[in-house]
Amino acid sequence: MRPSDSIHLAWRAITAHRLRSFLTLLGIAVGIAAVILLTSIGEGIHRFVLAEFTQFGTNLINVAPGKVKTSGPAPTGIPTSVRPLTLDDARALSRLPHVTGMTAVVWGNTEIKGNGRLRRSIVYGQSADMPKVYRMQVRSGQFLPADDSDSARAFVVLGAKLKTELFGAENALGAKVSIGNYQFRVIGVMEPKGQFLGIDLDDSAYIPTARAQEVFNRDGLMTIDLAYEEGVPAARIAALITATLKARHGREDFTLTTQEDMLRTLSNILDVLTMAVGALGSISLLVGGVGIVTIMTIAVTERTGEIGLLVALGAPRRTILGLFLGEAVALSALGGLVGLIIGIGLAQLIHLLVPALPVHTPLAFVLIAEAIAMSIGLLAGVLPARRAARLDPVDALRAE
Repeated sequence: MRPSDSIHLAWRAITAHRLRSFLTLLGIAVGIAAVILLTSIGEGIHRFVLAEFTQFGTNLINVAPGKVKTSGPAPTGIPTSVRPLTLDDARALSRLPHVTGMTAVVWGNTEIKGNGRLRRSIVYGQSADMPKVYRMQVRSGQFLPADDSDSARAFVVLGAKLKTELFGAENALGAKVSIGNYQFRVIGVMEPKGQFLGIDLDDSAYIPTARAQEVFNRDGLMTIDLAYEEGVPAARIAALITATLKARHGREDFTLTTQEDMLRTLSNILDVLTMAVGALGSISLLVGGVGIVTIMTIAVTERTGEIGLLVALGAPRRTILGLFLGEAVALSALGGLVGLIIGIGLAQLIHLLVPALPVHTPLAFVLIAEAIAMSIGLLAGVLPARRAARLDPVDALRAE
């Protein structure tokens, strides 16, 4: 039998029972649409979360006081208190090879008064390199100058939202604001940056780290953030930081977190979540597979005489097997195509109706979904096709 004849027979069998074929096709289509829709939402959230974490760059290392570990009792004579990170520690780290920027961070929530208005916001103590480290831009004026910590001037840079809340459309440069019990002069306004993990970065003020320690009555730093050169392994920078601080502190009483490790861990978690929601949607595919098995079994029973005639005319059993497998694969492939159209359409519709909900459908997902649909048709059609191929031609013709 020629391939064109096989295709013609399979297509005729599908179109002979349009409603039955449509319902079988619909079962696969619903399953594929569910998989595409759920994985598109999962992948969109994946990309959104990673974009949130990488908006400050990927070559970052965070140093925090205290070692995150489990240990036994401290050796006799060695104090167990954690030595705080100091501005001297921060300056020592900024001089390490391959380090391109450093900011020593202290923060707290306090009242800010300016232009006759009062607002409670987050105040960050930062170093002059903060815009370079976090990839932030100054909209007007300038950022904090690189003053010595002992003589840091009382300057403040306002976030875009905080500036609007306090000064409206007026020019805030040169104005004085009160932060806690201290007076500061506004020397700059930051470009809008948006929110990060629920924190509104635009509703913030930035003052020199040494001044923030005075405002919040702190001796040590909360964190030290370092940016390093592109292409340099994070492990090399981490080793240099560890060696430097251990030499200064006498022991490893600090914790390093690299952006590279954090993003890798986060990406793995999000991949698992995306696969999980895709697996939930694939349950519908099992229902579609059962539908194909049912329909193909009925088709074998209905076409027993046709099978017997084909075998009697000399058609080999592999041809009979191929006919029924072809029908099953064709049904599932068409169902998969319809499901892709529905799933992608629903994903884009949701994105239009809810722009805040990120939706992304990679081409790989589309190809995998269609391959899964065809595989289900192939697997579901094996038993009915084998049954058809094994029919005795005499018995088949007698059944007719």
